[in-house]
Amino acid sequence: MPFNSLSFAIFFVVVFGLYVCLPHKWQNKLLLAASYFFYGCWDWRFLSLILLSTAVDYFCALKIYRSSRPKVPKRYLVASIAVNLSILGFFKYYGFFASSLQSLLQQFNISIQPHFINIILPVGISFYTFQAMSYTIDVYRREMVPTKHFLDFALFVSFFPQIVAGPIERARHLLPQILSPRKLSLDKFGEGCFLIFWGLFMKVFVADNLALVVDPIFASKATVSGAEVLIGLYAFAFQIFCDFAGYSNIARGLGMCMGFDIMVNFNLPYFAVNPQDFWQRWHISLSSWLRDYVYIPLGGNRRGTSATYRNLMITMLLGGLWHGAAWTFVLWGAYHGMLLIVHRALAPVFKKYSRPQGPFLPQAGFIIKVAVFFHLTCLGWLLFRARSIEQVFSMLKALLFDFSVNVPGDVNLLLGKLAFFTAFLLVIQIFQYRKNDLMVSFRCPVWLRVGVYLVIFYSIVIWGVNSAKYFIYFQF
Repeated sequence: MPFNSLSFAIFFVVVFGLYVCLPHKWQNKLLLAASYFFYGCWDWRFLSLILLSTAVDYFCALKIYRSSRPKVPKRYLVASIAVNLSILGFFKYYGFFASSLQSLLQQFNISIQPHFINIILPVGISFYTFQAMSYTIDVYRREMVPTKHFLDFALFVSFFPQIVAGPIERARHLLPQILSPRKLSLDKFGEGCFLIFWGLFMKVFVADNLALVVDPIFASKATVSGAEVLIGLYAFAFQIFCDFAGYSNIARGLGMCMGFDIMVNFNLPYFAVNPQDFWQRWHISLSSWLRDYVYIPLGGNRRGTSATYRNLMITMLLGGLWHGAAWTFVLWGAYHGMLLIVHRALAPVFKKYSRPQGPFLPQAGFIIKVAVFFHLTCLGWLLFRARSIEQVFSMLKALLFDFSVNVPGDVNLLLGKLAFFTAFLLVIQIFQYRKNDLMVSFRCPVWLRVGVYLVIFYSIVIWGVNSAKYFIYFQF
């Protein structure tokens, strides 16, 4: 039941209609039941995993907070992390590590036959396990008091707008909103509807249409030209952004309609001027999670230059592995780790030579830095999107040595059709960047707002892809 389906629209209308009629204590019970129903529509068998993760973290957090013995809290913290990572590791990484071990031992003429299991990956498992773990860790750090209400905590773990693909919420932010009565208003409802429609535009029109360009290029078994690879990378850069940011906007909009404030997960990432800036804008809930629960506990930048570089690389390798059980994702994480290390190493040089004078040079310098890092990001997307490492090398070879212009005519036509609406998206993004607020387009004059809505509606209904395609991050 993806957000861009008729079944979800009916589901949300029914849930919201009941929600506004109930008092607070019954609203939470309704949302919990709706969340479990929503997740069960994907595969009801995996509801037991959510319930197990919820029960373990609820119990361990209470034991951690109430214990007066020095070593007991750490034992319960380790138990909580072990259970969550065991669930995640078995369902997501068992096959990857088993096949990798088999390949490694074959290099030494050692043959083993690990028992491979056809494991179905539970949707959203990487998101809700990280969200549940952060709660227990925060309680262990004495950064929050655990809740005594199991059902409310269960809603925090399984809240349907964001359980499948985030944002990865923190208990400090979302749980108080669950425990306290929410205030509903027409203004918030209107803003929520705007975010939903804007997210649908990004997903249904831009991302799903760009998939028609990207998928054939990366699915082709024949050698593709450098021009096709470049088009595929540019198209995928906007596809994955519109797909994931579109989902996040819909999730925020759904929450806003019901009185919740779900965190912003994207903040104009392609306006980033360096890798550090990028990770403060892209998938903010994951990057901040990795910073707070991996990078800083490893020592951050407090133990010297070499340790800082090591910590950056470990953090980004784990971030890459979080996305998927494949060496391409590990290499993608390593690539961004190297970008962060190089940027930190050359920061004094950049600072020394980035002081342009005059009225126009600062803006020109900003544009150049944005353009350069955007292309570095696109190069990284090759590692992210490729089916295998062999395909990565094949496409890199085409980019460097076979840059013939051999683009199919239907791709040219599709790119032409998308050009106007992609430009429309960029205009909104630039406007948002200048005002530092996506909702500024909702608060614009009525005539302009109506025009924006008409373009969005026309794009979704007339030019959008008819079938409800799943969001890319559902696989993570």
